[in-house]
Amino acid sequence: MQRIKEVITNIFMVPELRRRILFTFGMLVVFRLGYFITVPGIDTNVVRELMKQFSEGAGRLYGFISLFSGGSIENLSIFSLGIMPYITASIIFSLLVKVVPKLEALAKEGPSGYRKISQYTRLATLPICLFWSFSAFLWLKSLQTGGRPVIADSGGLSFGISAILAFTAGAMFVMWLGEQITEYGIGNGASIIIMTGIIAQMPRAVMEMYTSVTAGEINIDRPLILLLIYIGMIIAIVYMTQAQRRIPVQYSKHIKGQSAFGVQRHFLPLKINQAGVMPVIFASTLMAFPDMIGRMFKSDLLIHLFSRGESGFWYVIFYIVLIYFFTYFWTALYFRPVEMADSLKEWGSFVPGIRPGYDTTVYLERIMNRIAIVGGTFLVFVALLPNMASYALGVDRFVTAFLGGTGILIVVGVGLDLAQKIESHLLIREYEGFLKKGRIRGRR
Repeated sequence: MQRIKEVITNIFMVPELRRRILFTFGMLVVFRLGYFITVPGIDTNVVRELMKQFSEGAGRLYGFISLFSGGSIENLSIFSLGIMPYITASIIFSLLVKVVPKLEALAKEGPSGYRKISQYTRLATLPICLFWSFSAFLWLKSLQTGGRPVIADSGGLSFGISAILAFTAGAMFVMWLGEQITEYGIGNGASIIIMTGIIAQMPRAVMEMYTSVTAGEINIDRPLILLLIYIGMIIAIVYMTQAQRRIPVQYSKHIKGQSAFGVQRHFLPLKINQAGVMPVIFASTLMAFPDMIGRMFKSDLLIHLFSRGESGFWYVIFYIVLIYFFTYFWTALYFRPVEMADSLKEWGSFVPGIRPGYDTTVYLERIMNRIAIVGGTFLVFVALLPNMASYALGVDRFVTAFLGGTGILIVVGVGLDLAQKIESHLLIREYEGFLKKGRIRGRR
């Protein structure tokens, strides 16, 4: 406790760090206040009943969005779409930068080029918001339970326009909040908003577990088992997030003027989980669409193959294949052995025992494939753990959802990033960081 108190005191003794943390906290308070502003004309009680009933199809897709918006979609607030449209636009432009020469040239220009790409990303967010808002309106218009529709009136043109504008304006405002946090706060604003949305739902999961225990529906040992699994998953994710495959690299002898620099040996660090959380996000989203289409057009084949509840075997098989595919795809997109080998050769560097050029490229590709296998296997385990824990312990999946999947990966990743940034501010001003011995590896 004394160490924690000392760290907190040091944090608030640095004026700039204190200002950034308080600004970030203020923006997050504004974000959570938007949760209580409901779109007019919506019966929120009906929405909550339907979201509890839905576990497949469109309900699964919007439940995925709800995870990142802090449950705002269940309350049909103006922030229901959250930061997801902006994240979608960012992912699209991250891919385009690697395949479109003009965007790639902009990225190589440095900060000015990235500012231009950021501007394109913001502009692309608007049509994505409009499309998602329109889709949400059509979906809500068709929903009812017990003869009660979600939309209080007939869902006419006036309501449709107001709802679409409310959802779009809310998403654009959340995007602005994220950019303000990035600029004047601490950490990446979009990531922090997503983490806040996920953490905001944890108290509800704890209350559901408490209610189940007090009602005698589950034994007291189940929450303890879940807690141990949760702690173990956090440790495993921290370890895999920080894990590296370090490739030894030697720099040849250089002569500059009258000075000679001898052979130096360094390491080329490659993250084991190169793809991060992206494969799980892509796979989860794609798995929801076929099932939603199948239920829309009453296709038994699609429902059978892609339904999580009715055909777990095929769902798991497709899910695993997609996670491995996107792991390889994302790793290959951002880790380019040819460019890395050429760069090493240009600077007179080489991997000991490997010839520069083509042989180095082949060696790096082999390393990349092995890294992708390990990273993909880890992501598969994390993604499937909530389902396995739910079936094994007989607990609602909403409670076990925090044991794995995208939620815990994002929370731990953003938490590590925040710790690195805060500690860097402390170390610059000669304060001790979070740890007396050692440093967080991400800053080495």
